[in-house]
Amino acid sequence: MNNESRIPAYIYTFTCTPDERSLCNMETRSLFGCKTEVNILKSDIKIDPSRSPFIKGRVDIMYEGESISEIVEQVKQLPITDSTFKVLFIKINDLNIEEKIDYDGQRAIEREIGWHIQSKADVRNPDQTYGIVPFEGRWYFGEFVKPEPVWLHHLKKPREYSTALSTRVARAIANIAVPHPEGVKAIDPCCGIGTVLVEALSMGIDIVGRDINPLVTDGSRENIAYFGLEGDVTTGPISEVTEHYDAAIIDMPYNLYTHATPEDQLSILKHARRFADKVVVVTIDTMDDMIHEAGFEIADRCLAKKGVFSRQIVVCV
Repeated sequence: MNNESRIPAYIYTFTCTPDERSLCNMETRSLFGCKTEVNILKSDIKIDPSRSPFIKGRVDIMYEGESISEIVEQVKQLPITDSTFKVLFIKINDLNIEEKIDYDGQRAIEREIGWHIQSKADVRNPDQTYGIVPFEGRWYFGEFVKPEPVWLHHLKKPREYSTALSTRVARAIANIAVPHPEGVKAIDPCCGIGTVLVEALSMGIDIVGRDINPLVTDGSRENIAYFGLEGDVTTGPISEVTEHYDAAIIDMPYNLYTHATPEDQLSILKHARRFADKVVVVTIDTMDDMIHEAGFEIADRCLAKKGVFSRQIVVCV
């Protein structure tokens, strides 16, 4: 059945390590409102796959059917163009183990569909890649969008320290705080060397940074400029923040430059409650009581693990 008259729909596939599963699921919930743990998802929400460190690809659905033969009949409608193409069987799908399609079967499906597309095939360097994927008992075909791992370009910074968030975790946290950036203003008032700022700014999120320590705010500005980004970073205590923000990201200080006592942590949370509608707290300690004392409700949470070390990511509203 042709999908042209319908609301646009997309299929996303996800991949992550076991240590990242909790964070991946939380990011997926934030971006798509999905309530279950998935590695494949159909949604009418359009997200650039390069935003997430966990999205493996997006199929922009053009056709769907109950069988490959139905898809074949529909791809015959594709116009002839000068562009080259290839068809890619999406390996991440929801087929049961006994229904899994082996390598030869996947290639046969690609060839069967590709044979009926009236353009020139090029499996090495195509102008256009199409994806074919089974999901929930149906087959879907459409343009395949592969993500660019932008966060990998941010691994080496001029200024860094060992306890900073990884770029993957920082990027996911930025998406959790601001899943849909249009019209949203955000702040990282304990920004450190700017790992979250770099990821957020690279995704077009309107975010400013602040930290009480001039050493780290200098480092944050240097890191932002190094990657060709522009962002406002100021030096000063969180108590002096007067502007209102839709979202705040607070990685509780616990490194060699700045360490927050429990009293400091509570003060940070109370000030965040004053100027932000939503706060994503990153902490190595359980601080639910403190979060509630500051006037927040906990809307969601996860663990971001790295071996034996873990951080709690808590969404507060």
